[in-house]
Amino acid sequence: MADPDRCTRRHVLRAAGAATALGIGGTGVGTAQNETDGSSDAGQNGEADGDALDSPYTETYRNTIDSVVLVTVAPTGIGRGGGGLGSGFVIDEQHIVTNNHVVQGASEGGIEIQFNNQEWRTASVVGADAYSDLAVLRVEDMPDIAAGLSLVDSEPAIGQEVLAIGNPLGLNASVSQGIVSGVDRVLPSPAGTSIPATIQTDAPINPGNSGGPLVNLEGEVIGVVFAGADQTIGFAISARLANRVVSALLEDGSYEHPYMGVGVIPVGPDIADAIGLEEAIGVLVGEVVPNAPADGVLQPAQRGQPSSGDVIVAVDGQAVTTQAQLQSYLALQTSPGDTIELEVVRDGERQTVELTLASRQEFERPQPPIGGEPGPRPPIRP
Repeated sequence: MADPDRCTRRHVLRAAGAATALGIGGTGVGTAQNETDGSSDAGQNGEADGDALDSPYTETYRNTIDSVVLVTVAPTGIGRGGGGLGSGFVIDEQHIVTNNHVVQGASEGGIEIQFNNQEWRTASVVGADAYSDLAVLRVEDMPDIAAGLSLVDSEPAIGQEVLAIGNPLGLNASVSQGIVSGVDRVLPSPAGTSIPATIQTDAPINPGNSGGPLVNLEGEVIGVVFAGADQTIGFAISARLANRVVSALLEDGSYEHPYMGVGVIPVGPDIADAIGLEEAIGVLVGEVVPNAPADGVLQPAQRGQPSSGDVIVAVDGQAVTTQAQLQSYLALQTSPGDTIELEVVRDGERQTVELTLASRQEFERPQPPIGGEPGPRPPIRP
């Protein structure tokens, strides 16, 4: 199966041509398509007759589209991977954010950026992070039309309206509308690990959208779109995580992720009964990675004996109810070298232990994606 964001120009042009033949619009790469929960002939700048001019979606689209780009990666040679395409967005006068998997493996000079006014620029990779699937590109001569979009620092509200702007199937300048369906999701990444604190949306997202912005109606970026999980459900890497990662990539080209070195299991009623908890809360430590920070600090459950393991019920005074919540807290609130305080239930007694976080990179080396959509969800190992 081909990677959904690493399709060739021939495939893109074939898809665009098929769309034209079916009478649903589109003339290929470089032709604006405006899809607002469907599609409309809004034109390159979202201009159309009728009620669409009064739409808040149209206003947001017009205010952001010049900062959204098409990212293309040239083939690297026979046997070394084909070309690809995706989306990205400008954050300042020189830099663009996209997904790592869109540009991973690109040769020097092999990344080309197309802006909404049809100008092209060559980009270079400033830094990339496989764990969060984020990358920062540099363009030396940014077109005047492209202003930087801002990333929010707050968690979006479930139910708020959002727009995904990008280049599905290479049809650039497209927009789809939806709501925030969920937050603090854990998303399998192309690197084979998990991306915490992701946003779930019902805005239509397709291959080619990867790396584009998910924006609120004020035009602020709440997430970086990730295509490839499922065609009926969309995800975006949260702006809260992107703010941390992008800042580090701009500064030194890499980002260090905090790491405990545990595998955890949600505590359901059966486990709670076996352990003797009055209610099903927290997460059970099922595995401790040898020589990781948790080794010698936390006690893993033995096979078939959940009562022999620690149950984490709070971190730094904040209640832990799910493994996703624990991983999101670590990703958004801590850094390698920080000492965290864990409240655990051990042998029926509550106690507090301290653990000093390490860098995930010291223990795991993500493998480059071979192709296709992300595989099965790996066990969460904060």
